[in-house]
Amino acid sequence: MAQDLDVPWSVAFLPDGSALVTLRDRAELLHVREESAPVVLGTVPGVAPAGEGGLLGVAVSPTFARDHRVFVYYTGERDNRVVRLTFADGRATSFTPVLTGIPKAGFHNGGRLAFGPDGYLYVTTGDAGNRPAAQDKGALGGKILRVTQDGAAAPGNPFGTRVWSYGHRNVQGIAWAPDGRMYASEFGQDTWDELNLVQPGRNYGWPVVEGKAGRAGYTDPLVQWPTSQASPSGIAVADGAVWMAALRGRSLWRVPLQGNGVGQPQRLLDGRYGRLRDVVSAGDGRLWVVTSNTFRGTPGPQDDRILDLAVSSLR
Repeated sequence: MAQDLDVPWSVAFLPDGSALVTLRDRAELLHVREESAPVVLGTVPGVAPAGEGGLLGVAVSPTFARDHRVFVYYTGERDNRVVRLTFADGRATSFTPVLTGIPKAGFHNGGRLAFGPDGYLYVTTGDAGNRPAAQDKGALGGKILRVTQDGAAAPGNPFGTRVWSYGHRNVQGIAWAPDGRMYASEFGQDTWDELNLVQPGRNYGWPVVEGKAGRAGYTDPLVQWPTSQASPSGIAVADGAVWMAALRGRSLWRVPLQGNGVGQPQRLLDGRYGRLRDVVSAGDGRLWVVTSNTFRGTPGPQDDRILDLAVSSLR
């Protein structure tokens, strides 16, 4: 779908089947269409790329046809923040901050954005190196947040604040199954990476526990991997499975969904395309997969790329 990209990070589809793509270090927003070269829509103002920070997540309003709203998550000079913009007539304009004060660092910035089936915006934040903040329900770091399009706490949040779940180290992927169940991928420290079933108000353990601990008061992951096999980033739900892009693991993991649990994970594309940053369902039996070899990888002659893969070819 696209090649020769500099640290692509996130993909979000527009209603017409084209997509918006963020370039982390260039702070550029791209418009990608099939059989066309990507179009640079411009540089997002205020982005201060450094380390793992920069222009990260992107999400399209579920009512885009009416409001033309797009949301991006980026690292600025003082914080991480969510900004709303208008995309119409091929132009990105009217950049308006709606959620500020998310802690930033050279690493663990979170950054994934997605609208849930309830129509609210979910925001993943990292602990930004401040581990105790993940257990502090009054802090924004180390959380999954659920907000309105104006950045306010969404109705029904478990603590009456923006916090949906806590005890996270660095969630990099969120997605929903057709029945409404929410899943999240999470970077571990040195031992276990995780795929979690996310439920409101639950404590996912960091920094007290990592991986499956079986301790009262903490929610264990559905699946855990040694960090050498995963370092998980974006995820998608399609064809009865969670698909998880792995950076250090250089793979696409398929995790079958079975009732309230999961089946045996299957490792796909092992090393074929290098580090994988994001995977998004195109909704028609295809997955768009984003490579990440221009950051901490070994770029090939076309890297980085956005790949268009048929789900049926991956089974």
